[in-house]
Amino acid sequence: MKDERPRLPFDRAVLLLTLLSGGPALLVALVLLWRSDAGAAARWTLSTLMVLVWAGLAFEVQGRVVRPLQTLANVLEALRAGDTTMRARGARPGDALGEVLLEANALGDAMREKTLGALEAGALLRAVMEQIDVAIFTFDDGGSLRLVNPAGERLLGRPVERLLGRRAEALGIDSWLSAPVPCRLEDPFPGSGGPFELRRTTFRQGGLPHHLVVLTDLRRALREEERKAWQRLIRVLSHEINNSLAPIQSIAEGQRKLLDRDPRPADWEDDLRDGLAVIARRSEALGRFMAAYARLARLPPPSPGKVDVRAWVLRVAALEKRLDVRVDEGPAMVVPGDEDQLEQLLINLVRNAADAALSVGGGVRVRWRAAGARVEIAVEDEGPGLPASGNLFVPFFTTKPQGSGIGLILSRQIAEAHGGLLRLENRTDTRGCAALLALPTGEGPPALQDPRPR
Repeated sequence: MKDERPRLPFDRAVLLLTLLSGGPALLVALVLLWRSDAGAAARWTLSTLMVLVWAGLAFEVQGRVVRPLQTLANVLEALRAGDTTMRARGARPGDALGEVLLEANALGDAMREKTLGALEAGALLRAVMEQIDVAIFTFDDGGSLRLVNPAGERLLGRPVERLLGRRAEALGIDSWLSAPVPCRLEDPFPGSGGPFELRRTTFRQGGLPHHLVVLTDLRRALREEERKAWQRLIRVLSHEINNSLAPIQSIAEGQRKLLDRDPRPADWEDDLRDGLAVIARRSEALGRFMAAYARLARLPPPSPGKVDVRAWVLRVAALEKRLDVRVDEGPAMVVPGDEDQLEQLLINLVRNAADAALSVGGGVRVRWRAAGARVEIAVEDEGPGLPASGNLFVPFFTTKPQGSGIGLILSRQIAEAHGGLLRLENRTDTRGCAALLALPTGEGPPALQDPRPR
């Protein structure tokens, strides 16, 4: 049971104990004084002096005990209020009370350093939030907006004074707190542009859960990637078209000069036919090039189906007649996808491997294995290996004299349309290249990670 008896304050208790400790000695002294032969005036004078000294000493003891504690209380109160500049006097080592004051001053120094660090970090965070072109919002557990940076103000079209404290429903952004993340928002507000990428996480402040929402404007990055894609496409198109137009122009100019000659040579008709044949061949090649581009741009979405991996690999390996493709069989597996598109993908990889192997008299091997919720297929050749080029997946780039330059990019498009990945790398065990394909089996997470069959 709680003791509810009234207790004396600490300073009064110290005074009372001091008075009580000196009381018996004072009482004995007074008794001896009044039994002595001293006169009455002397006895009263000495009695008064002894009582005053007794009381004065008691109050001095109280002050010496209480004043340092009051100083310590003032320092701690200042620290609690955020004032880290106050220090206690009398702090010195080798003294019980001085050690306490030393520790209080050390606590003030440590809190001052942490406060300055927090202020500097807060100033840096505010500067970063003001400068970055990313909209940042924080909401409390009730869905009320607690923090927004200038980019967020611009996105919502309102100043911070009209935003803080308002609920997400009132601002029309409550879906941001429940949408699966990361996700893409095409146009969160009329005229806001887009697309934006939404990310969200949870943190605790004051012991309560809060939500951090970040919206990244993807327009600039997409425009930059689009610009680079157009530059690559125009560079390749210009190269291929100029390769066809330059000989056509040269031959046409030569035929015009031939017709202007007088008299013409005896075999001028044969020269004219040869020139026109070259122009026809180059025009036909240019037409095939444009048809290949149209085919690449119009790749249809895959038709859903089931593809038996073993039958698929064996069927494609048997189509290559220029050499025997070795197949190292893996486990029985089935992948979801478009059988025709996947067959075209593997045909392209095997054909490229055979072209590389035939140039140096090497072989080709195809193998597959299960890796969790995906199948990993490797098409390995013993050819000269990959050239030092970053353009392998650029449309119409080719290192083969008769190549169209769309096989690899078309194969990668098919792989990605099926939720997979395709990459090429030089082999480490021997000379040659390995085309590594990963496709999901539909029994777990997608295969969007680097395929590395072992």
